[in-house]
Amino acid sequence: MTALGDVLKNIILWNRTEDQLYNRIFVVSAFSGVTNMLLENKKTGEPGVYHRLAKQKDFHQPLEDITDKLQAMNEKYEPLGLNLHAANMFIEQRIDQAQKYLEDLSNILASGYVSDESILQAEREILASIGEAHSAYNLFDILQNRGINATFVDLCGFNDHKSFTIDQRIKHIFKEINTEKTICVATGYAKGTEGIMREFERGYSEITFSKIAIAVQATEAIIHKEYHLSSADPSIVGVENCVPVGFTNYDVADQLADVGMEAIHPKASKPLEIKGISLIIKNAFEPEHPGTIITEDFVSQNKRVELITGSDKLVIIDIYDPLMVGEVGSDLKIMQDFAEFGISYIFKATSANSISVAIWEKDFDKKLITRLKGDFETVNVEHVAIVCIIGSNMDQPGILAKAAGALAENKINIKAGGFALRKVNIQMIVSREDYKNAIIALNKAMFVRN
Repeated sequence: MTALGDVLKNIILWNRTEDQLYNRIFVVSAFSGVTNMLLENKKTGEPGVYHRLAKQKDFHQPLEDITDKLQAMNEKYEPLGLNLHAANMFIEQRIDQAQKYLEDLSNILASGYVSDESILQAEREILASIGEAHSAYNLFDILQNRGINATFVDLCGFNDHKSFTIDQRIKHIFKEINTEKTICVATGYAKGTEGIMREFERGYSEITFSKIAIAVQATEAIIHKEYHLSSADPSIVGVENCVPVGFTNYDVADQLADVGMEAIHPKASKPLEIKGISLIIKNAFEPEHPGTIITEDFVSQNKRVELITGSDKLVIIDIYDPLMVGEVGSDLKIMQDFAEFGISYIFKATSANSISVAIWEKDFDKKLITRLKGDFETVNVEHVAIVCIIGSNMDQPGILAKAAGALAENKINIKAGGFALRKVNIQMIVSREDYKNAIIALNKAMFVRN
């Protein structure tokens, strides 16, 4: 959204005139960095306004500073047609309104009569909504000022006190809109009684996107990203060394999400898959390219690897006990402990006397390790990375050997590995310091040499 000029040229206006512009709904995220200022930096964890609220510190000045920053941001979009005065007034009023809600919630929290969790979650919801309201209004205003009929679909619910679920709010608002005669610009944040951030946290805009597609019975859903959905991460292997995937299926999209490379949030993709709505991932800066089409039933005609991906933010927990061998349910106790601590694993491998489980580093809990050590003889923890070879049809002799050979050529040791019978995802655990070299080596072996 920060590259709003390119969004207008490459996405909204590309090869369209008059009525061709309409019958489309754009679900927008906040401008780059805005939600980080409001909540916390997604990558570094640097605290934003929310953390002052959580610690019951004064938040008025930081919120006022954000108003100034968003209004300064607006100036950049005035040449595109933004009515600067109207846009500044809109965000000032929205933040003033949010501030009143936050003051009321802070006073309730200070009283000690309600649980911290519910109040703090409500404060996160209010703050998060500001970013999407800001960007959606700006795009709507620019379109209107260019003579294009646009509708601002504000799903934040600031002026709607009905106790709707998210789905109910979406249906209620869109039933009044004739999409064939307008471009809808909808906020990626949607207010609902269930709280969109309680389950989805910062992935909520894709949930809103999916729910809108289902509500209006869309024929297709398109996500515009900075890069193509590519054979490997362009920032690691270089744009020149990767290719767009082109076609794949929702199963592959789920595999990507499982290791943190989300084509789309899995809770957003599943409803689209069930309803038979094709998902397209496009590069916002290459509008002529068809992108990658994700459907329910696609299977590559040729046996091939489609993607190399992974993450270097994992911890592997290796649990050893000589009594495991032949013991029915040895892993049941381990999984019960993981479930009790609310921790999901993304990799699991077993031998006669040991079970290795990889989890996200952010989910690591020392109390879990203490529990496991009480039940089993030896428990070791190591920071690692995972690299994955993924494809809709790659069950052929030699793939695993080719991958292992590529890593061996680069002196990268495979600490653990595994795949299910369907061979949609071959996973290998490597040292964290070897992660980028492993991605480059596998990409070179599977794609560059071809």
